Amino acid sequence: MSIDGRPSSEGRSASAGTPEGPARRARAVHRVLAAAARRGSVVEKEILGLPELVGPGDVCLDVGAEFGLYTHVLADLVGPTGAVHAVEPQRGAHRALGLGVRAAGLGWVHLHRLALGAAPGREALSVPLRRGLPVHGRAYLTAGARDAGPNREFGGHRLETVVVETLDGLVADLGLRRVALIKADVEGAEGALVDGAAATLAAHRPHLLLEIEDRHTRKYGIAAADLFTRLTGLGYHASVWAGAWRPVRGIVDTERNYLFSP
Repeated sequence: MSIDGRPSSEGRSASAGTPEGPARRARAVHRVLAAAARRGSVVEKEILGLPELVGPGDVCLDVGAEFGLYTHVLADLVGPTGAVHAVEPQRGAHRALGLGVRAAGLGWVHLHRLALGAAPGREALSVPLRRGLPVHGRAYLTAGARDAGPNREFGGHRLETVVVETLDGLVADLGLRRVALIKADVEGAEGALVDGAAATLAAHRPHLLLEIEDRHTRKYGIAAADLFTRLTGLGYHASVWAGAWRPVRGIVDTERNYLFSP
């Protein structure tokens, strides 16, 4: 990120020479992650459905990218003629994400150390700790949160001050003409993300792959079912991945990731 807090694109110079080598590495990483997802490991099954949603030349956003599992899969699918913008505000996770992107030489992956929300500014990010170590996948913005929600299970937390931008602001700053897919895992703050994305959703009509869990959304004062209804009210239909994208009409107890398609 630049010194004034505006989005940066650290991945632009991640590769040197021709893109064939990085493209092969991206394909190899994708295959490994897909195999892990089929085995039901820590890699989410929904990455298996991404080839039905995006292809070469597309532009995607990975919001809450953490260590980049979705980032690397999307990088393979869109290829060097496309772009992946990976958004991750946490210091440690962003550093690890950058190391992986640079090691693979993915020059079409651009990194942004900031959070996305309803309005631009600077806010506190709560990073839970387990035995003194950060649990990056459960970090959340405290702005608008009534309490710690399910993060009460952790023994402690640390606060990081992070830059917050709206999704509309980021898309405008980057001059993106069409966004094909937005994947977001923001630990319950999906409503705020959508608040800041009205122009992008109306103009680009991207696929939205969102983690929606009631235990997380309720700490921001919204039920998962109400968020689901809000998104379908914007002209999107919802699906979950079960070997194929299967339509659903509401929140499913056994699922946490939902695809909203225009």
